[in-house]
Amino acid sequence: MSLLIFAVCVLTVLVLALIVMVFALARQIGILFERISPVGAMVNDSGPKLGEVSPAFNLPSLTGGLVQIGAVSPKHTLIFFLSPTCPICKKLLPVLASIRQSETWLDVVLASDGEEARHRDFIARAELEQFPYVISEQLGVTYRVARLPFAVLLDGEGVVKAKGLVNTREQLESLFNAAETGYASIQDFASRTAHS
Repeated sequence: MSLLIFAVCVLTVLVLALIVMVFALARQIGILFERISPVGAMVNDSGPKLGEVSPAFNLPSLTGGLVQIGAVSPKHTLIFFLSPTCPICKKLLPVLASIRQSETWLDVVLASDGEEARHRDFIARAELEQFPYVISEQLGVTYRVARLPFAVLLDGEGVVKAKGLVNTREQLESLFNAAETGYASIQDFASRTAHS
């Protein structure tokens, strides 16, 4: 009987030790995650190059009015390509609403292609009436949008300042950092500073 009690005590101590180790490892993973810099938007080289003037578009918005993309404007323009069926796009909509409110130097335009009725339903369900929302297959083809969500940042002269696939708020904000610093991506910054 005493041997059984001893074995249970040893197992209890081992289980408690394992629990402490799991919590310690979880804490270390959290610390490591905080220390790792967020990776910027995944830039592709297709479509208008960074620094080039974008082709100009004058498109009707499903939320009313006309939207000029690539034309001279007093503000920068962020074109956010999305789809009603894209879960990551939907996750970023509150981020875009926040950016639209706080960044007074920026106009945010939502863009997609497909059936108008489906997009009107999406606008109503997601409460996107405050955004210009354009449907244009040609716009997506011009910027070579292959995967979603994809964003393009144009300056007031219509010059492409940054672009890329954006899956998180950090990647979206990296486009603004790219416009401010002149480096297209973190990778671009690292390669240019390594050659200096």
